[in-house]
Order: sequence, then structure tokens, then C-alpha cells
Amino acid sequence: MNRPAQAQPKRAAAAAFIGTMIEWYDFYIYATAAALVFGQLFFPSTDALFSTMAAFGTFAVGFFARPLGGIIFGHVGDRIGRKKSLVITLLMMGVVTVCIGLLPTYAQIGVAAPVLLILLRIVQGIAVGGEWGGAVLMAGEHAPKGRRNFFASFAQLGSPAGLILSLLAFSAVTRLPEADLMSWGWRLPFLASSLLLIVGLMIRLGVNESPEFLDDKAKAEHARSVPGHTEQAPVVEVLKTAWRPLLLCIGANTLGIAGVYFTNTFMIAYTTQQLSLPRSLILECLFVVSVIQFCIQPAAAWIAEKIGATRFLALVATLAMASPYPMFVLVSSGEPGKIILGIALAVICMASFYAVIAGFVSGMFATRVRYTAISLAYQVCGAVAGGLTPLIGTWLAHTYAGQWWPMAAFYTLIAGTSLVCVLALARRHAAANDLEMAGVTQPR
Repeated sequence: MNRPAQAQPKRAAAAAFIGTMIEWYDFYIYATAAALVFGQLFFPSTDALFSTMAAFGTFAVGFFARPLGGIIFGHVGDRIGRKKSLVITLLMMGVVTVCIGLLPTYAQIGVAAPVLLILLRIVQGIAVGGEWGGAVLMAGEHAPKGRRNFFASFAQLGSPAGLILSLLAFSAVTRLPEADLMSWGWRLPFLASSLLLIVGLMIRLGVNESPEFLDDKAKAEHARSVPGHTEQAPVVEVLKTAWRPLLLCIGANTLGIAGVYFTNTFMIAYTTQQLSLPRSLILECLFVVSVIQFCIQPAAAWIAEKIGATRFLALVATLAMASPYPMFVLVSSGEPGKIILGIALAVICMASFYAVIAGFVSGMFATRVRYTAISLAYQVCGAVAGGLTPLIGTWLAHTYAGQWWPMAAFYTLIAGTSLVCVLALARRHAAANDLEMAGVTQPR
């Protein structure tokens, strides 16, 4: 049953926020566990580097599965409905996360433990791969005219909220005695996902289908009645007619995806292993930073709405290129206040970019293929930039032990990639709009 239309923009934004918060909570607790305990539990070795790299390897596997999720649920979302796709992904994510919390370790069942972990991680990656695009579109396509970027930012706000919940959960369990943490304590954050799943489903089921999707679906059904009409699968149409903006959107997402796993997942491993800081200290610092991120993102989306998304994204990406150098200097001090300030400098730039980029890239594609296109862009970027960033950071930290500049240069490269691609997308979009005004149609 459809709810009153006038309440739907806010309801859709709230549902996008709550749903993605739960999905990202599930994803981030895996990331935190990979940095802290999975190496010892599922990949025991006398070489700590091998265990950490193996654990981050399973983390990367989930990213590599995400493009598949984007294709599968992009098709569902573009052909059957955004809402149906989002309900399925939320169910998948919640069930898999609980299963990880119940999984026996290597000490209990041997090599079957890491194999099962990898399989569950793949399913988790597929679920997240289908989630993001739908949440962005449900919020953005319900938005009042001219406010797509701001409303779409609520789906992005779920990321820091999920991170806050995950850090709270692991901050609590890491205070347990080491033996308790390694035997049963690490499981609690995963099992708690079952409660969040129930809340998320109740909220998500209360939102109407996207009005833009329903309008486009009616047009598509009319087109199918025309003799000789042929219809391609959304992924085929995107790869044939919109591969150039797709590649640029992949690059544009780099800072928002790789940046968060650099400042959070990799930074946990770096500070605890290279700087020998207590796990509880870095988790507490990251919690404060994640609260700052949560507050910054809505403000960033509002500012971008006032000055223009392209100008705003270019500005914060440029600042992000410079941010890792003071970050590493301050983090290397080992003092809580300086650690928070250092990571916050980088995160403020990254989070401001992340808040706005979703609405920006969603405007680059036609409604009929939009779910598939933005999901592919985000998830392919996630597979490459997100999945590999903790691995590359860990390798650089061990190769250049005692030196932080190679890791800072790597982060600058991440931000620079997004800057170049955003500017290229803006020029391409402006040119396409000029052609449309002149009466010339051109594939986006």
C-alpha cells in the first residue's frame, strides 16, 4: 500500500540512511575484525604480516564480488523496482553477517574455516554491491526538484553512522580479556546485526517505489507494444552506449571509497603494528573522527547545493590531496588529541567529497539504466580502489618501515584521480546538455 506522496521525500531519505547504516555496519565490523582478529583466528601463522595480509585478502574478496551484485541488483532495480531490490539486499546482508558471527575458527575445523569465511564474504559483497545504488536512487528520485544531490547524500550518511556503530561494538569487546575476545567476544558485533536487520526491514518496507522509476516503467511498457521494438539488458546498454561516463564515474568515486578504507581499516593496522599503539586507543580516536564525519556530511551536501556540486567536489578533492601529510605527522606522535586531529583533517575532505559524489554521478545516466550504471561505477571502483587500498597500504608500511611519505603520496594519488575524473564528467555533462538544448540527442 502506497503512503501519502507528500511525506515520501523525507521518508525515502530516512529509509536510505537507516538501510545503508545497517549495511555498512555489517561491512565495517568485518573490516575491523580483519584488521584486529581474523588473521589469528582464520589464518594463523608465525608471520604476523602473512596473517594480516591474508585477512585483508578476504576483505578484498568482498569488494571483487560487489560488481556482480551491482549487475544483478541493478537489473532487478532497473526492470522490476528499486524497492524490491533493496529489501533483498538488506536481508542477504543481515543473514550473512550473523552466519559469520557463528562461524567456527581455524583451530576448530581447520582449513574449512577460512574457506567458509571467504564464501560468506563473497555473498556479503554481492549484497553491498546491490545496496548502494538503490539507496542513492530511492532518496534522490523521491527528492523535490533541484534537490537530488542533497537528498541522495542521506544514503551516504549511512556510511559514517555504520562506522560509528561498528567502532562502538568493537571498542566494547576489545576491553574484554584477550582470551575472551578471541574465543567469543569478536562474535558479538556480528550477532547484533540480527536486531538491526528487523529495524531496517520495517523502515524500508514503508517507502513507496521511486516515482521516476514508475514513470519510466510506464514509458518502457508503451515502447514494448510498438512492433519491432527490442530491449537490451541494462548492463548491455550501459556498456554499449555509456561506457565513457561509466569509466569516469569509476575514477570519480575513488576518493570516497579508497579514502575511507585508508583512514579507517588501514590506519588501524598501521597504528597498532607499525606504531605499536593500543587497539583500544586507535578505535576510540576513530570513533571521535567518525562522529565528526557524520556531522560534516550533511553540511557538505548543503554547501554543495548552494555553490554547485562540481565546484565543491573539485575544491575538497584538491584539499584532500594535501591532507595526508599533516595526518601522518600528527598520527606519528602517538598522542590521542593529535591522532584525532590528523585523521580528522583527511576525513573532513574525504567525507565532504563522499557526501556529494553520489548525487553527482547519478545525474550522468538515463533513468532506465541508472541503477545498473551507478552501481557498476561504484562497485568496480570499490573492487579495485577499496579492496586493494588496505593491502597496498600494508605493503608500503612494511616495505618503507619507519617512513610515512610513500603512504601519503599514495593517498594524494587517490584524491588526484577523483579530481581529474570529476572535472572531465562535468565538461562532458555540460556538452551533452548543450546538445540537448540544440535538439541533438546523444547517449550519456
